[in-house]
Amino acid sequence: MAQDYYHIKVPTFKSGNFVFSRKFSNRMLQPYRIEAKILYDTVKDLPILPSLASDLEQELIRRSIFGTAAIEGNPLTEEKVGQIISEPNSFDLRANAEQEINNLKKVYDLFKKIEIQKSGKMPRLTEKLIKEAHKVITGKIKNEYNNPGNYRNHIVKVGNKEHGGIYTPPKCLADIKTLMKEFIKWINSDDIMKLDPPIRAALAHYYLGIIHPFGDGNGRTARWIEAALLHQSGIKYVPLMLSNFYYGNIDDYFLTFSKTIKDKENDVTHFLEFMLIGFIESLKEIKERIIYIIRVLSLRDYFSFLSKSKLITRRQNDLLLLLLDKNINFTLKDLYDQTPFNLLYRKVSERTARRDINVLKNKKLIISEGKKYKLNINTL
Repeated sequence: MAQDYYHIKVPTFKSGNFVFSRKFSNRMLQPYRIEAKILYDTVKDLPILPSLASDLEQELIRRSIFGTAAIEGNPLTEEKVGQIISEPNSFDLRANAEQEINNLKKVYDLFKKIEIQKSGKMPRLTEKLIKEAHKVITGKIKNEYNNPGNYRNHIVKVGNKEHGGIYTPPKCLADIKTLMKEFIKWINSDDIMKLDPPIRAALAHYYLGIIHPFGDGNGRTARWIEAALLHQSGIKYVPLMLSNFYYGNIDDYFLTFSKTIKDKENDVTHFLEFMLIGFIESLKEIKERIIYIIRVLSLRDYFSFLSKSKLITRRQNDLLLLLLDKNINFTLKDLYDQTPFNLLYRKVSERTARRDINVLKNKKLIISEGKKYKLNINTL
C-alpha cells in the first residue's frame, strides 16, 4: 500500500489500485467554508421554542426521506411519504416503494441514539454502523442481489451516459472487504479527523458511493452516513436537509460524482464544492425558516398589544391572526364569500369591512397587491 500526504493507494485483487484522496483546492473551497461557518454560527444561536424546533425537525426528516428515496427512483409523492411516516401501519408495506420509506424512517430514528460528540472532538466511523444502517435501509425489500447488512460479491455498474458515463466499482467481496477496512482506517486517521466536519462527512459520502459495497441501497446508506457524521459532530438542521438539496439538483449530483471519479489527479474538489454549496443553501433556507417563525411569534404579540391598546378592534385582530396562520391573500369580496373569512364578516356591512381594510393598511399591517391584500410580514 503506497502513501503520500494526499493519497493512499490500496491494491485490489480485481480492480487495480484504489485511491483514497484528501487532495482539494483550498483556494476554491475556502470562500465556501468561511460562508458556511458564518451562516452556521448565526443559525445555531437563533432562539426557537422546543415545540417549534421539534415540528421543524419532523418536517425536515420527511423532506429528507422523500429526497433520498426519490434520488434512487422511488415514485411516491412527498405527501404520500409523509402519510407513511405518520401512519406506517395504514399501508401495505409489502410493496418495495412503501417499505423503502418505512425503512428510512427507522434509520433516521437512529439519530436519537447517536451520541453527539463534545465540542472539538470528531466522531469516529465504524463498519458496524455502516452495516447496521444498510440493514435497516434495505430490510424486507425484495432484491435478489442484495443481502441487508452484508457486502456484495458480484459486479455492478452505476451511472449512465447522461450523467457522465458508467462506472464499475470494485468487483468482488475480497476487494470490498479490503477497501472498507482501509476506508475506515483512513476516514478516522489524524489527517482526516483534522478537517472541517462537513469536509470529512462529504469524503465519507463520496468514498462509500464509489466503493459501492452493497448490492442495493448504497446511495441511501452513503447519504445517511454523511448526515450521521454531521449530526454526531453537533451540527443542527443541515444533516436532515442535504438529501433534499441533492434531489433538487439531481443531475449535478450525479455529474459531480462522475467528474470527481474521472479526475486524473484524484482531486476531490468538485464533490466537496458541491456538498459545501448544499450545506450553505440548506443553512440559508433554515435561517429564513427560523427567522419567519420568530417573526410570526413577534407579530402575535404585537397584534395582541394593538388590540389591548384599542388601536385595532377585536375583529381586525382576528383577521390578522387568520392571515398569519393561513398565509393567504384576500379581496374585499372574499371577506363575505370565502371560508374562513366569512366567519368573521358575515354579519358586517361592506362599509365596515372596507374600513377595517383601510385601518390595517394605514397602520401598515396589511399591504395591497393589485385588487388583493395580504399580511405585511415585515411590518416590524
